[in-house]
Amino acid sequence: MDFGVVLQTNPPASRVIHLSQLAEAHGFSHVWTFDSHLLWEEPYVIYSAILAATRRVTVGPLVTNPATRDWTVTASIFATLNEMYGNRTVCGIGRGDSAVRVTNGRPSTMTELRESIHVIRELANSRPVEYKGATLQFPWSRGSELDVWVAAYGPMALKLTGEVADGFILQLADVDIAEWMIRTVRDAAAAAGRDPDAIAFCVAAPMYIGTDRAHMIDQTRWFGGMVGNHVADIVAKYGAHGSVPDALTDYIAGRTGYDYNSHGRAGNDHVDFVPDEIVERFCILGTAEEHIEKLERLRALGVTQFAGYLQHDNKEETLRVYGETVIPALQLHVTAKA
Repeated sequence: MDFGVVLQTNPPASRVIHLSQLAEAHGFSHVWTFDSHLLWEEPYVIYSAILAATRRVTVGPLVTNPATRDWTVTASIFATLNEMYGNRTVCGIGRGDSAVRVTNGRPSTMTELRESIHVIRELANSRPVEYKGATLQFPWSRGSELDVWVAAYGPMALKLTGEVADGFILQLADVDIAEWMIRTVRDAAAAAGRDPDAIAFCVAAPMYIGTDRAHMIDQTRWFGGMVGNHVADIVAKYGAHGSVPDALTDYIAGRTGYDYNSHGRAGNDHVDFVPDEIVERFCILGTAEEHIEKLERLRALGVTQFAGYLQHDNKEETLRVYGETVIPALQLHVTAKA
């Protein structure tokens, strides 16, 4: 299992770069960031600085979307970073949440998402692509490599992921829900004639090393609110007891609204509707041993990467314990089985 860290590009950018260096030193393979250009600093500028300050980590958005950036511009950014620093980028993409909703926009359609994945991937892999009636290719790009991982929750998005994505990003760490969603993606891949084992499966959720349960839950309750935005869309389309597990949809009954100015922040004052049980299920909290136990269960489902959000007050200590205890324990397990 690989390990990533998910950061927000809050100023100063030097802090984001420092945390990326710490993550690499502690054995993390990926550094992901949010991508909402109004709420935080521009991530792609900061990626260049992260790549210059590190040697091994792969960087990318978790996640971008087809609506706020021209697809050819997105592809050009990745191809440029790959030319400058080697092939150390990955593109996480979804329909769009905070980046589009903060301007009263709408998430992209499934058709737009599918088409954007194709255009971005072909161009960023130094290949030609048909786009808006023209054949396009970066004449300066040689040997660039980019995988595109799709973030999804609902049945249609999961089906699309299985059909076209290089990886699946599930933004919650509930084992039961993860089992259902991974199976759904794998089934869609098989039905499309693809090898399900060729798809990366990434679970992304807050990770907090500590012993004060109430404090950890308070620091990560924001995540249930963030997930609730996507769940609300699913409920609106499929109903509260439709094609997705009730465990994912039941808790948003008390949701009354959402302030994107507090998106992804600890101490968020409008996520009281998220019960403690959901925080525990969606996140990975507690001692190193508790983290290892839950990660082992996720790994057994086929999860190939855990990406931990660090939007809380215990960033450095969580990175340290992961580097010294959690990551070696998961790697030792794989080595022993091999």
